[in-house]
Amino acid sequence: MEVANGKNNNTTMISVEIGMEVHKVEAPPQISSLRKLNTRLKETFFPDDPLRQFKGQSVKNKWILGAQYAFPILKWGPEYTLKSFKSDIVAGLTIASLAIPQGISYAKLANLPPIVGLYSSFVPPLIYAVLGSSRDLAVGPVSIASLVMGSMLRQQVNPVTDQVLFLQLAFTSTFFAGLFQASLGFLRLGFIIDFLSKATLIGFMAGAAIIVSLQQLKSLLGITHFTKKMGLVPVLSSVFRETDEWSWQTILMGFCFLVFLIVTRHISIKKPKLFWISAGAPLLSVILSTLFVFAFKAQNHGVSIIGNLEKGLNPPSWNMLQFHGSHLGLVMKTGLITGILSLTEGIAVGRTFAALKNYQVDGNKEMIAIGLMNVVGSSTSCYVTTGAFSRSAVNHNAGAKSAFSNIVMSVTVMVTLLFLMPLFRYTPNVVLGAIIVTAVIGLIDIPAAYQIWKIDKYDFIVMLCAFLGVILISVQDGLAIAVGISVLKVLLQITRPKIVMFGNIPGSDIFRNIHQYKEAVKIPGFLILSIEAPINFANITYLNDRISRWIEDCEEEDETQKHCELRFVILDLSAVSAIDTSGVSFFKDLRRVFDKKNLELVLVNPIGEVMEKLQRSDDTSDLMKPDTLFLTVGEAVTMLMSTMKHHV
Repeated sequence: MEVANGKNNNTTMISVEIGMEVHKVEAPPQISSLRKLNTRLKETFFPDDPLRQFKGQSVKNKWILGAQYAFPILKWGPEYTLKSFKSDIVAGLTIASLAIPQGISYAKLANLPPIVGLYSSFVPPLIYAVLGSSRDLAVGPVSIASLVMGSMLRQQVNPVTDQVLFLQLAFTSTFFAGLFQASLGFLRLGFIIDFLSKATLIGFMAGAAIIVSLQQLKSLLGITHFTKKMGLVPVLSSVFRETDEWSWQTILMGFCFLVFLIVTRHISIKKPKLFWISAGAPLLSVILSTLFVFAFKAQNHGVSIIGNLEKGLNPPSWNMLQFHGSHLGLVMKTGLITGILSLTEGIAVGRTFAALKNYQVDGNKEMIAIGLMNVVGSSTSCYVTTGAFSRSAVNHNAGAKSAFSNIVMSVTVMVTLLFLMPLFRYTPNVVLGAIIVTAVIGLIDIPAAYQIWKIDKYDFIVMLCAFLGVILISVQDGLAIAVGISVLKVLLQITRPKIVMFGNIPGSDIFRNIHQYKEAVKIPGFLILSIEAPINFANITYLNDRISRWIEDCEEEDETQKHCELRFVILDLSAVSAIDTSGVSFFKDLRRVFDKKNLELVLVNPIGEVMEKLQRSDDTSDLMKPDTLFLTVGEAVTMLMSTMKHHV
């Protein structure tokens, strides 16, 4: 049998074999509800199946594997070689040269004493070396978490007049950040941080980088009275309102070292083998600027300096944790936000370098490692730490072979804390500001923003909202706006699922989207639709309205072009992965409406639980009749066309 279909005044012949074999749509095997629940929970919380390594092992081996799973150092430690040790020594010393000036700088960014930044580069790396699964992650304070913590706590507590209280709140926020991070890992809830999409992070990081850089104008210009607000307008207003406080000596020194740091960074980007130039540039800047201030007594000429720093290792701080009082809500909120940000950055950085070296990073183990090191850190005078991209890139380029490079870095910081602290007394704040600006420049990823614009305009809007929200309102509000828009996008995809019309590819039994395949033609008497999303209570109203409108449009077209009357509505369910009771009722209602219109509802390839639930609900065998249930659209059209012929 051949059917002619007019399109653009051409005649397309669709070949139909009357005797072709029609494949039966098989029902899924019967599985108990308990087993289904077990499978669903396993796929939700254990998609990586971490227990598979224990199968078929002796009791002794299970204990060994369990210890290695909990403490990855027990896995790579016995296999450690002298060659790896030499590489890690070089990498550890290299990242220490970067971590020391960055630690001091980021602590000031968080409105904390500079010494706290060094404390945070000593204990956390030791914890991570034991628990972490990344070979390249270099742990320590990071700019964004420092900025967020400092800005949020400063809203209620003055870090200058209430320094002790501010420290207590910072350590308590760190405790809650670590508790939240570790809980996500233990409870296997890492998918929660996936709501921070790539577009959100790119916009947020770029906005935060600009805010961080603008905040450094206080140090780079030598301003004493500076705004406490973080927005673009208040910062610029403060800068130009206090022009009488600008110090030309500070500006000149800041400009020179900023240019030096940017040039060394550019050299290392262009020639990765020269990574050590940008890695050592911050420490060299600190040394040179400190010698300059000391030699010329620049502190007496308007150049502000760090001042005295205490010698010695981290003092215990568990007695400073505040779990009661009027600031409890603030520290919990600060801990939650900084915990999410630092966790997202740490895992993203770890996975990036793991992909380059072709090994796996366990996301849940990383959450536990980062969380526990922050919990321990909060009791040892540390604030929020994670894996920083700049230090990890240097660690990777320096040839790190394992997490032992973190131990080397930690030991180097320990030596600094014990013996070298007096040397930083004359370090100018302007150099620390230049180091911060240079570090955060890399967070502005213009090529990635352009790529998002090319691929997905909605994602670009999300990125733009995050960026503008951060620089115009506040860091945390900008993040909240971007996450809200991202969640709205997901909700729109759920409540407004994609549904497309299929047509036949001439000369075949293949049916595809008529808007994607221009040669695809409609079949007279048929409306063929493909639903490409789960069907549930949130979208059945939209689906019902959309299908009804398509039917009306199809009927009007048939009357205008004098095609044969619409007889069949075929729904391809191949892309429908799930359905709930509301979705089942939706199909039943469609069947009743179509019966009144003398239309036949035909279902194609319902899969898995969709098929099972439709069968269970079909008590009268009206919905799942053999002559309205097919495996492919081609078979459905072929058989229904033959039925139309027999009725003629």
